[in-house]
Amino acid sequence: MHVDLLTLYFLIIGTLFASSGMILWESRVHPKRSKELKILAAGYATLAIGCAGATQRHALPGVTGSAISNLVIVTGYLLLLHGVAVLNGRRHLVFSIGVLVMLALTWAMIGTPRQEIMWAYLSAIPIALVSGATSLELLRGDGIKSLQSRHIAVIVAGIHASFYAFRALILPWLVSSHGQAVQSLASKVTMYEGVLYSVILPMALLRVVRDEAHRQLLQESQTDYLTGLGNRRWFFEQGTRVIRECGALRPVSVLAFDLDHFKSINDRYGHDVGDAVLKSFGDIARGALGPEAILARIGGEEFAALLPGCDSAGAKRAGEAVVSRFAQTISHRVDGVGVQATVSTGLAQFGKEASTLADLLAAADRALYSAKSLGGNRLELARNAA
Repeated sequence: MHVDLLTLYFLIIGTLFASSGMILWESRVHPKRSKELKILAAGYATLAIGCAGATQRHALPGVTGSAISNLVIVTGYLLLLHGVAVLNGRRHLVFSIGVLVMLALTWAMIGTPRQEIMWAYLSAIPIALVSGATSLELLRGDGIKSLQSRHIAVIVAGIHASFYAFRALILPWLVSSHGQAVQSLASKVTMYEGVLYSVILPMALLRVVRDEAHRQLLQESQTDYLTGLGNRRWFFEQGTRVIRECGALRPVSVLAFDLDHFKSINDRYGHDVGDAVLKSFGDIARGALGPEAILARIGGEEFAALLPGCDSAGAKRAGEAVVSRFAQTISHRVDGVGVQATVSTGLAQFGKEASTLADLLAAADRALYSAKSLGGNRLELARNAA
């Protein structure tokens, strides 16, 4: 079936407007990325307007029609670059202004006799540059986690950049060698590739935003909102995984923490002060136990830490450091009086006290209550470890 160039133009205009509307609608669902999605939607709408202008570019005298439609199209690509950059917390304002100024000056100097050469070949250069910058921005992904959908977007933008680089650098040589039939074929291929680009890239970008939102929801479901530590569910998921991976090759220890007389702190000073004490303990424990520790708040004032690669002696030193630092910390001040708290700690080691994480935590809890019975503000070892 023969499809003429004008029909392909209308097809790509339709897909661009559809992509713009789809992204704009999605911005209502993802308020955290609403700004970025609106920029991307504006980019696709601008591309559609530029392509519509390209179908009527000869209606204006001289190079005016071609220049305006080309500038509008490149502006659309720059908006896409800007939207992706904002996803990463950056902007490319100077680059964008530079590209548009250089393109406008080139059109002003090119003259009417050479406008078709400019349209067919040279106008592809800024599109290749901006699409390449978009691909690199996606590849860097500072503000976007490493998601499969991001990699798809990188590939699509990179292919688009490479295609337009081919139009600017290789196609003129092919046309001079094999005639205008190559130019006609290249124009149609450009339209087909443009349709795919206008469908696949926005779908990939939307998937990036959706995957990011899903990951954030998953993280929130596994995080204690007050301290920023993991919650009980996360602790057991990660702890079970670590024990399975370590097996008998590396020691694994568990520390159970319970703040002493925490209810009396809440009753005397209020829940705001109690929350400040909990946050303070979370910060101290995180700093004392290090980044490898799987640290979680598993109850009201109860915390637990799993220490991979740490034997009883090393876990005892780490736990006592937490006890000592927390006892010396003023978590909050009420009427100029510092509020201090202490913590009781129990320690158990995998293989000696238990063979499952639940049993290991239960053994550490028994040692913890032994510490409380001795007055608190101390660390006690589970029976076998002792």
